[in-house]
Amino acid sequence: MALLPKIKSLSEANHQQTIEWRRYLHANPELSYQEYNTSKFVAAQLKSFGIEHQEMATTGIVGLIKGKNPDKKSVALRADMDALPIQEINEVSYKSTNPGVMHACGHDVHTSSLLGTAKILQEVRDQFEGTIKLIFQPGEEKNPGGASFMIRDGALTNPAPASIIGQHVMPLVPVGKVGFREGMYMASSDEIYLKVIGKGGHGAAPELTIDPILIASHIIIALQQVISRNASPKQPTVLTFGRIIGDGATNIIPNEVNIAGTFRALNETWRKEGLQKIKKMAESIADGMGGKCEVTISHGYPYLENNPSLTRRIRAAAEAYVGKENVVDIDLTLGSEDFAYYSHVVPASFYRLGTRNETKGLINYVHTPNFDIDEDALKIGPGLMAWMAICELNDRN
Repeated sequence: MALLPKIKSLSEANHQQTIEWRRYLHANPELSYQEYNTSKFVAAQLKSFGIEHQEMATTGIVGLIKGKNPDKKSVALRADMDALPIQEINEVSYKSTNPGVMHACGHDVHTSSLLGTAKILQEVRDQFEGTIKLIFQPGEEKNPGGASFMIRDGALTNPAPASIIGQHVMPLVPVGKVGFREGMYMASSDEIYLKVIGKGGHGAAPELTIDPILIASHIIIALQQVISRNASPKQPTVLTFGRIIGDGATNIIPNEVNIAGTFRALNETWRKEGLQKIKKMAESIADGMGGKCEVTISHGYPYLENNPSLTRRIRAAAEAYVGKENVVDIDLTLGSEDFAYYSHVVPASFYRLGTRNETKGLINYVHTPNFDIDEDALKIGPGLMAWMAICELNDRN
């Protein structure tokens, strides 16, 4: 039996098992860097397949599938395992049993799909040359990003992969289709925390206070100039503040206001300059109005760049697997992903697996309490990634 049809057949044959894995993970989500049971579950499955593996970065797992001539070349495949602090409102049999925690970004799909890929590759390992590295990583949803810890602890060594491939669900793309983009794809992401300190008092006597509410208002509005008058309009970038806490009352001016936001960029030079401008402007405005602003920046993920030649190769593999008509282009986004860390070390490509089904009402976006997928995507995901990996090892394109 030819290898491509065999992989498709195995992916379909394992479909129900992959769904069961996904539903177990969905019902038992764990937050970033707390994926202890998830890690044990993944390790148990790999052991049942006969795949050697090791723990890394506390809750990460790295497995190795060795084909013929295993030292010839290595390719890495990555899945993330953590969930989000969201209360699920879906009424499904596999609804989260962990209050306030939910797989609202599809990491249950990524993990179960890569387990399916691993099962397939282990079964056909005598039909390809080289080694395939399986990276199940923690903490994608929380700074500084689990990928950075996996790299620190050696996930990209022994053996060093020639390339790495990542898959992510996409609720904007219909199930049955996959999406690709060459070059720059996702933004860097930094968290901005501002503590505006004034002097509180009675709202009817503002002259006796240093109003941090007013100072904070000026800072938020002025900082948009960092984007509109400092960044090139040809350079996509975003500064958004999503949280303001000034714990006063109708007639109470508080002592301080706390603000939190995010800064996104697609250029590391501008990223550094933009963060410096944000800090300097916030501090100067507060000082000029008689108060103080303490600026804390939590540095997050770098920008993600899809290696053009690698992306073209895996896109060709996808066209062979699902048909050219089911491979689509995806747009650049100011969203961020810690897979970006890998892309700064080895050639990397991050593609999207369509999960949308309007007929079934499966249309909600990620990071929402009613996100879910059409599980028909799990007929495609495991086999597709297996085929991509083999094409990379055997230079088929």
